Amino acid sequence: MPHADSSLIPSSITTKVDFWQHVYSQLEALLEGQRNWVSNLSNASSLIFNALAAFPSHFGTEEKAVNWCGFYLHESQLPLPRFGTKHPPPTRDTQLLLLGPFCGKPACQFITVSPPRKARGVCADAHNQHQTLIVEDVESYPGHIACDGETQSEIVCPMVLKTESGEDVHLGVLDLDCVGQKGFGEEDREGLERIVRLIVEGCDW
Repeated sequence: MPHADSSLIPSSITTKVDFWQHVYSQLEALLEGQRNWVSNLSNASSLIFNALAAFPSHFGTEEKAVNWCGFYLHESQLPLPRFGTKHPPPTRDTQLLLLGPFCGKPACQFITVSPPRKARGVCADAHNQHQTLIVEDVESYPGHIACDGETQSEIVCPMVLKTESGEDVHLGVLDLDCVGQKGFGEEDREGLERIVRLIVEGCDW
């Protein structure tokens, strides 16, 4: 099957639970044999974005569509541009999530996550609170960062790598934006959290 066909949604899929199970299985196949996080996050954002576009009944109306799907990664997890080694822990006061692979319009280059007094937006809060956040109306969310004025609702899932020593490494977040209010619910949270675990475990960090 051509890789592009992985984003097609069979007519037999009519529920969110079945939709996310299908996306999970398609992503599992795309990740097979590849552990580079750039490649895997690129395919993951494209698959989720285009699969949702092919399944308008996911939202109950075609007026609600995902307009952005992508990743923000903590700067300490990214390689230095020239030497390919990991950044040491930042010694300056401010720590950032940097824009990673995504599908959609151009987005914010970085999001401040530390110190807490400087952190703003759903992505920063989900990362710092270590939990998925569902925002039904972004206009009512304190400190929301409006990368795209069309966005009305949002869901952000943290990416957490559990090491053999039991340490949790907070890699970044998966962020989805929707042009309608109340675009995401608990079924989306459960489906996306499972997908995020697949991505985190399927990459070398």
